[in-house]
Parts: sequence; structure tokens; C-alpha cells
Amino acid sequence: MLQLQPADLSQWFATHEGQRPVVLDVREPHEFETASPAEDPAFDLIRMPMRGVPARLDELDKTQPIACLCHHGARSAQVAMYLENMGYLHVANISGGIDAWATQLEPTLARY
Repeated sequence: MLQLQPADLSQWFATHEGQRPVVLDVREPHEFETASPAEDPAFDLIRMPMRGVPARLDELDKTQPIACLCHHGARSAQVAMYLENMGYLHVANISGGIDAWATQLEPTLARY
């Protein structure tokens, strides 16, 4: 499975030109409320708690680049592996999760 630092996302997204990239946030709703990536025209942010992913697979395109995000990267790594096993073609895990996102991309983002 591909591991990406938040700072490397835009470069990875660029390698999939013509496809709308997704950041798949698999954290729980209370975590979304605590800290969430800013809206960005470069990708769609989809909030889908980890336990709900199997029931919501039809919301994700198997050919779309999908970067999975959680708090530190463990849950999102599990979801990324699951998506790969289900036939999704372009999946990555965001190493360090929203915590690394805050340090690398959005320093004003709350850390927890």
C-alpha cells in the first residue's frame, strides 16, 4: 500500500490528471468536529467513519485516486488495504493522519 505524507498529496493527485481525487476521512464524527481539513478545490473531502465504509462503497469510484485519512494513520491504513482488496485502483494512506496534516499543511488546525 502506498504511504504518503500530507505534503506529498498534491503531487500524487497530479499524477492522476483527469480524475477527481478524494480525501477519505475515516475518523468518527466527534473527531471531524475537532479538526478537519479545510475545503480545497484540489480534492473532494468525504467523511465516512471506518465502520461505515463497507456499507458505503458504492459512493466511491474504483478508478478515482483515494487518499485515506484518520488521526495518526492506523485506521486509514486498514481502510486503504480494504479498498485495495475490494479492487480500488489508486489508493494511498496519509501517514501520520490529521496530526501530520496539521504540522505539514495547516498549522492553525487543532491537534488532539
